[in-house]
Amino acid sequence: MHGFITRIGRKVLEFIYETGAVFLLVGRSAVYLKQLWPNRKLVYEQMMQIGVRSTPLVLFVGVFAGAVASVQAAYQLEGYISYNFLGAATSVAIFIELGPVLTALVAAGRVGASIAAEIGTMQVTEQIDALESLAIDPVRYLAMPRIVSGFIMIPILTIFSDFVGISGAAFVAWLNLGLEPAVFFRSVQEFFSLLNVFSGLIKAFFFGGTTAIIGCYVGFSTTGGAEGVGKATIRAFVLSAAMILLNDYLLSIILF
Repeated sequence: MHGFITRIGRKVLEFIYETGAVFLLVGRSAVYLKQLWPNRKLVYEQMMQIGVRSTPLVLFVGVFAGAVASVQAAYQLEGYISYNFLGAATSVAIFIELGPVLTALVAAGRVGASIAAEIGTMQVTEQIDALESLAIDPVRYLAMPRIVSGFIMIPILTIFSDFVGISGAAFVAWLNLGLEPAVFFRSVQEFFSLLNVFSGLIKAFFFGGTTAIIGCYVGFSTTGGAEGVGKATIRAFVLSAAMILLNDYLLSIILF
C-alpha cells in the first residue's frame, strides 16, 4: 500500500513538473514574439511544413468526414424530418466539431509527431547544445516559429476542411438520396451562423497551438538515443490527441 501511494505521489509530482515546464516553454517563446519579423523566414518555413504540406491529407480526411456526416445525418432524420434540412444538420456538425477536431487530429499525427522527432533527434545528437554554444537560443530558433505557425495554420486548414467537407456531404446526399445540391446548399444558407464558424476556428486556433507546444516540449525533453526519439514521437501524438479532445470539451462549454 505504501509503495502504491508513493508511485501515485511520484506521478503527481511529475505531472506538476511537466505542466510547469510546458508553461515555461510557452513563456520563453512568447518573449521572442517581439523578434517575429526578423525571424520571419523561420516562421514561413514552418508554415509551409505545417500548413501547405498537410493540405492534401486534410482535404482527403475532410471530404470523407463530410460524406460520413451526410450518411449519418440522413439516417437520423429518416422518418422524422424532411431531407431538405440535411444540409443544415450536416454543416453545423462540420463547422463546430468535425472540421476543427479532425483537422487537429491529422495535424497531431503528422505535425506534432514530426516536430517531436525533429527536435528530439537534435537533442539526442547534441545539435541543440551546439546551437547554445553559438549563442543561438533553441527556443527562439526551433520552438517559437513552430508554435506561431501552429496557431496560424491549423485554423486555415480547418477552413479548407469545412469547405470540402460540406461539398462531400452535398455530393453524397445527391448520390444516395437524390437530394439536389441547390436544395442542400439552400438549407446550409438558411441556417448558417457565423457563431458556428468562428467557434470552430477558435477551437482550431487552440488545437494548433497545443499540438505545436506539446511537440516542441516532448522534443526538447527527449533522451535515450534513437529509441528515445521513437518513444517521443508516439508520446507527442498521444498527448496532443488527448489535449485536443480535452480542449474541445472545455471550449465547447465556454463557447456554447
